[in-house]
Formats: sequence, structure tokens, C-alpha cells
Amino acid sequence: MKRVLPLVFVFAFSAPALAQTVDSQGAKQLSDSLARYFGKQAFDSGVVKVSVEGDAYKVVVDIKALVNALPEEKSLKFDLAPYALTVKPRSDGSWDVASDFSQSMSFEFNGPEGPQSMQLAVKDGKGTAVYDPNLAAFTSGASSMAGMTMTSREAKQQADVTAGAGTATIAATKSANGGVDFTATQKVSSFVETIKVDDPDSGMNFPLTLKAPELSVDAKGKGVRTKPLLDLLAFAVANEDEAKLKANQAELKTLLQAALPVWERIDGNYGLKDFEVESPVGKFGATQFSAAFGMDGVSQNGKVDYAIKASGLTIPRQMLPGWSVALLPTDVELNFGGANIDLDTMAKKAIEAFDLNKNPPLSDEFGDALVADFLAKTPKFVLGHSTVKNGDIEVAMEGEMTFPGKKPDATMIVDVAGYDKIVQALQEGAKSDEQMAQAFPFALAVKGFGKALPDGRLEWTINAKADGSVTVNGAMLKPADAVQDDGAGQDGGSGQDDGSDQEDGSGQDGNGGAGAKLQP
Repeated sequence: MKRVLPLVFVFAFSAPALAQTVDSQGAKQLSDSLARYFGKQAFDSGVVKVSVEGDAYKVVVDIKALVNALPEEKSLKFDLAPYALTVKPRSDGSWDVASDFSQSMSFEFNGPEGPQSMQLAVKDGKGTAVYDPNLAAFTSGASSMAGMTMTSREAKQQADVTAGAGTATIAATKSANGGVDFTATQKVSSFVETIKVDDPDSGMNFPLTLKAPELSVDAKGKGVRTKPLLDLLAFAVANEDEAKLKANQAELKTLLQAALPVWERIDGNYGLKDFEVESPVGKFGATQFSAAFGMDGVSQNGKVDYAIKASGLTIPRQMLPGWSVALLPTDVELNFGGANIDLDTMAKKAIEAFDLNKNPPLSDEFGDALVADFLAKTPKFVLGHSTVKNGDIEVAMEGEMTFPGKKPDATMIVDVAGYDKIVQALQEGAKSDEQMAQAFPFALAVKGFGKALPDGRLEWTINAKADGSVTVNGAMLKPADAVQDDGAGQDGGSGQDDGSDQEDGSGQDGNGGAGAKLQP
């Protein structure tokens, strides 16, 4: 459903284009080329077959034959018709590829907790694409289906999924810095998933139904090293024997280096419109929901980004106290991830140092040094500008955290519009809720630390240092932790210093002194 072709074929058609005449000799050449990635045994056993069909070649992959050939998998019942592709060489050296992936598949086996099974059916699935062996990528492609159903059964859970018509596209071009830039899209209509959980051990017994009239997926990549990755696949197939792999590890190191940085950047976004979740406690929903992910390749200053957005949120209110409705979020946007991530140095050092003739290939000491070096580059967790909204109330936050000396050092800025409305809601809740009665004074105290902005919002800049100290808008909320020193501990244990708590009752001298000792 999600791709024009199975992923293995994305890697398989890297052979040079054959002569334009389609004949048995060309089929033999294509088989030999594909054997580099599938292994010759796959062709000898009939798992993969290439034949001439008119002015094109037909490539058939029989996964069922592969499963049946594995003696340890006899307990697995697997049913899947052979998958067929039609490939035809073009005058420009690329290939026309077509497939009919209308398919039914099922498997069942005995899992740790009992029988497990799955059935999948795709109706009227068709796809066409153009594959460029020089790029080892599809330069264009499109697919569609009329619908899809899937069921899965486990001892304590079952799921049923249905989807309506769907379409997908893919395109790729040569990247300016090497590799391939690509874009891919997919849309599916009428998505419904029903999950039923029945676990007597935990007492969980409930159904969930997820619905969305439209599901979409968008992805893009920059500088994906498709050809070096293909070379690694071919090396793995040619060196399945452990002794041969050890003998050729120098070549493996060269291929691994050539595949770096694997890609420059990959981003993806998963979106749902008018999303609903029906549960025993009521209906949750969002008019728009999306989850995005992005990751740099292996680099010295890499980034990882996540983004979750939801608007038009609805939450069951029947189980919530009335005063809390004013605080329920209607729109949420969370942005977080990591930065200053040096995977390049780690990868190159590990590739250079590993030795397959040793057990383990990398020593524990090397691993510890590698991790220490990674942390010394101060990777950091980043909270990008994120918001939670409800009517006139908006809470915004952003910040970052590093780990010098393995202890966190964090800075966060929080600003709130409509803070008085939050206080009013808590004040109302305090009339009937003991916990809210305890929280209300705290909310007033927090307001006292806030800095008033020109637009009426309140802002708090929070600094939590690795020494344990915490300040809010420059005011010391918690002093630095006491210095852990064995010698000082002996003196402190005499009872002379610590026993003077009567003189410390004001909290001024004792805390201030401790803080002063640790200030830079």
C-alpha cells in the first residue's frame, strides 16, 4: 500500500541497463545482476525468477517459497501469492517498472502467549515508475489502490483496520553534494482502526476505535547515499560466511566510509484530518493532527527534530470537574529534539577501530572512551517554541538542556497569556477539590516570580545549573548543592558547623553562605 514497489527492489535494480533487445540472453544478464543483491541461491531455489514477457522482463519473487525452505519456520503458516514486476529497458538507460500489487496475505504462528495471526488484503493496487540505475533510485513513480483491510489476532489483543482509496507518488533527482534528493507522498481515505484489549492479568478490557476521513504521509530526503548503500548490500550477500567476512573486513571498512553520511537530511510528516478516538470514557478528537520527524545524517553537528501539532481538540468532559473545562487545551504545538550531535566522529573512529577477529570487535574501554568523547562535544536537548492554548489562555515555552559532567544544565523560558484566568479556575476548583486548594497558593506564588511583558503576558526565565542551583528571573530559588568532599564531611560531621542550626533559623546566613561558596 505504501510504496510503488517493495523496498528490496529499490536496491535491486542497480544493474547497468541492458541492450534494447529483450530476449533470453538479456533475462540471463538481468538475473546475474540481481543475484548480486539476492544471492545466487535465491534464483537456484526459485525464490526469484526472471523471464521474457513480450517486450519486457517479468521478475517474480516468491516469498512463500523462501519461508517454506526454512526448516526452523515449519511452525509458521504463511500464504502469499508470488509478487510480480514488469521491467522494460528505456533508450536513456533507465527502466520502466510496473506492478499489480492487488494481494492477499496471511500468516499465523504460536507466540509466547498463544496463537497469533494476521490477514492483509489490498484491492486493485497498481503502480508504475521509472528507475535510474545511475542514481539507484526511482526518478518518478505513482501508485493507487481501491481499498485495504487488515486483521490481526493475539492472545490478549485484536485489531481490525480498513482504508478506502489511496494514492502515492515518488520522485528523485541527483543531489548537488552526492547521492539522491527525493520526495514521496501518500494519501488514504476513510481510515478506521478498531482495537480490542482483553488482558485478565492486568484487568484491562476495553475497545478503541480510531477514525480519520483522510490520512496523509509526506517525506523528503536530501543526499541519500543510495549507491554506496547498494554496495553494502551486495557485500553482505557475497560475504555471508563468517570466515569470508572476517577476511574481507578491510573492504567492509572502505564501503562503510563511502556510505557516510548515509543522508544529509530526511524529514517526514504524518497527518490526519478530523481525527476521532472512541473509547469507553468518551470521544477524543482533533480537526487536524500531525506528527513530524526530521534527522540529519551522520555529521559533526547533527540535529534531530520532532513536532506534534493538534488543533480543534475535543476531550470527554463527563468525567472531569466543571471548573477544569476552562483549562482544557484546544490547540497544542510541541517542538523538541536534539542538537550538536556528533555522530561523524563516533562512526569514523568505530569503523577504523573495529576488528571482526576479536570478541567483541570493539573493546569495552573503546566504547566507554567513545561515549565520553561524544558527551564532551556537549550534545543538547532542545525544546523549540511550543504552545498550549485554550481561548484567551496560552502557555508558551522554549529552552535547552546540556549535560556537563553528566549532570543537567538547563535553561527554559515560559510565558503565559491569561494567567489570571488560570488562577480564577484554580480558585473555583479549590472550593470543592482539596488538591486544588493546595495548588492555589502555589499558583499565586508563581505569579509573584513572573516578569510582566509589555503585551500583558507573564514570563519566567528558569536556570537550573549542574551545581544544583535554580534561579527564576535572576532570583535564587534553590542554592547550589553542598560540595561533596570527604575532608569537609569529617569536619561537618563533628556537629560544630551543622549543629548551629539555631543560628541558621533565619535561613539567610546558612543558605546564603552555601550558595556564595559555589558561585563563580
